Amino acid sequence: MALIPEKLRLALGREAGTDAAPDWVVLDLHGPYPVHAPAGGLQALVQRDETFEGLTERLERLAAADWLRGVLVRVGDLPVGLSTARALGAALGRLAERTRVVGYTPQVSMRSLLVTAGLSEIVVPESAEVSLPGFAAEQVFLGAFLARHGISFENLRIREYKSALTRFSADRMDEHEREQLGAYLESAEASWLAGVGAEAGVLDSPLTSAQELLDAGLVTRIAYDDELVTVVDQHWPRTVELLLPDLYARRRARKADSVAVVPVVGPIVSGRSRATPPLPVGPGPTAGSETVVAALRRAEREEHVKAVVLYVDSPGGSALASDVVCRAVARSTKPVVAVMGEVAASGGYYVLAQADHVVADPYTITGSIGVVVGKPVLADLDERHGLNPETVGREAALFASPHRPFSAEQRAWAEKMMAEVYARFVERVATGRGLERERVDEIGRGRIWSGHDALGIGLVDELGHLHEGIAAARRLAGLGEDAPVRTVPTGPPLPGIPTFARGAAAEALWPFGTEKVLTWFDRQVRIR
Repeated sequence: MALIPEKLRLALGREAGTDAAPDWVVLDLHGPYPVHAPAGGLQALVQRDETFEGLTERLERLAAADWLRGVLVRVGDLPVGLSTARALGAALGRLAERTRVVGYTPQVSMRSLLVTAGLSEIVVPESAEVSLPGFAAEQVFLGAFLARHGISFENLRIREYKSALTRFSADRMDEHEREQLGAYLESAEASWLAGVGAEAGVLDSPLTSAQELLDAGLVTRIAYDDELVTVVDQHWPRTVELLLPDLYARRRARKADSVAVVPVVGPIVSGRSRATPPLPVGPGPTAGSETVVAALRRAEREEHVKAVVLYVDSPGGSALASDVVCRAVARSTKPVVAVMGEVAASGGYYVLAQADHVVADPYTITGSIGVVVGKPVLADLDERHGLNPETVGREAALFASPHRPFSAEQRAWAEKMMAEVYARFVERVATGRGLERERVDEIGRGRIWSGHDALGIGLVDELGHLHEGIAAARRLAGLGEDAPVRTVPTGPPLPGIPTFARGAAAEALWPFGTEKVLTWFDRQVRIR
């Protein structure tokens, strides 16, 4: 297998029907576009997917090329969330302010139109596949399946909207889960309609053809890509100019006043960040509180770092780890701007609650201010298969044992501990956001909110993505609009390369170690 990363696939072209020198760039967008590159040198070397960070740097380089007349952006397979799709569109829109940009999308979807929403020229072929069904959420409930196999699930939660473990304990969606997911989808569709400039009824009678897209004003032209730009043989001087980093500029940036980006990506756990098998086997790389706090303190010690952007794309996790990171943010002597990715819910919101400024995408899933405690119970399975766990000692010490449900005393102990964690969570949010505790409890209760709705209730200060977060950090630190930005790594040394050592399988299924009190949002909800 060749180790040439996808980021090196770039073609030059010229206007179709002309013999001019190459003065167009053909940019193929495909892949998941994780925000930052892996931390480990080896993993970064074999990384094949371009990062969002790398793409935006390349777009900035395109904008500065004085020979460039235009960019043809061919939108391919983009397995990205709604927030990333919108951020890609915003980045292309900024490029379009400097040069001509034409979006070409043969497979028209809700996400591909978000990516091209900031462009004045959107082209589809006559044979375009069109699928604009709106949004829906799907969640598989395992309660009945597990019960059939002798497994039940203890699910203690604060409060009624906190659904992180409900898919394991129930066999169907309850009214509170249905209500909050319905509200999120309603907000997402409203944001999508506004973002692409579509009429409200465009999703009621799904479109099927390129002509209908043109009639609805969602695209500007029907044509094939070879009618737009002719790809020419490689022009190495211009290719190298566009692909190779400006090492001198990077060295100079290290000595200039700058903004540091500290990522918090994946489930939040105590200790160091570590790699586990990716979904569906495990949760993928985790964000360890020790690693994240060390990165925050390193940024604070560095003389030339004047502000920090805390980028959070996490469904939360350990209540303890979330509080430790939240404290480090609150104690920072430099401005901290939090930016939310696809999800910054439960512990993912906890860690950023006391930032100086909070930015969310309209599609971000956030909030979920609540607490859960739970465990699988194998008592029926044991009985069916003749397994007979015997105990000696204190019952309280068997709180986490999967062979018995919680006793009345254990349940009371857990509920007391959960109430204390929830009160602390509410207090952290109230202090950080300048809200009354009663108001935080009212909008908390485990309920999720879209980034758009979170802005209206005071959980968020601004809508945007990394671009807007970095601008806010520069502004708070009194830096210029072009002050450099650099990332402080917080991931495991080799993310994405799981270690199948002793206990690795168990860690993949439960990455929180011995911690049982979680501020966690179940990311298994699929937004389609």
